[in-house]
Amino acid sequence: PARDGGTRNDPRMSDLVILERLLLITLIAGAIGYERERRGRAAGFRTHILVGIGSCLMMLTGLYLMDSLSGRASLDPTRMAAQVISGIGFLGAGTIIRSRASIRGLTTAAGLWAVGGIGLAVGAGFIHGAVFTGVMVMVVLFGFSRLERRMRHEEETKGG
Repeated sequence: PARDGGTRNDPRMSDLVILERLLLITLIAGAIGYERERRGRAAGFRTHILVGIGSCLMMLTGLYLMDSLSGRASLDPTRMAAQVISGIGFLGAGTIIRSRASIRGLTTAAGLWAVGGIGLAVGAGFIHGAVFTGVMVMVVLFGFSRLERRMRHEEETKGG
């Protein structure tokens, strides 16, 4: 069997491999979205999962088309991935709110963008990169918020 779940005569991915990849991005994106949901952000649990699943599907579709049209047409799945990232940038921009002297939503926008990239990686079969990145994003969101608050407090104390 081929590395992606197909066979030497049938390069397409098996249904099981497709389902595994979609389930994996659901778990990773859900964990990241959970942190945003806990903080009451507009783009939370479900939004992150949907962005992850959608981007994973786009990459799976690009790979499927590349395999299906092999020898008949030239297709570069990274072009589809680039469009996904652009679309997620637009979605992320909708989460950013400017209010007087502050800007809110940048972390949520960055999280959506990261989840989109993780979804593309899972869809492409770059599982280790996707899992490592997912863990790093969760460490940043869950762990660094305390550090960020301390840094702001020190700055306020020093400045005021």
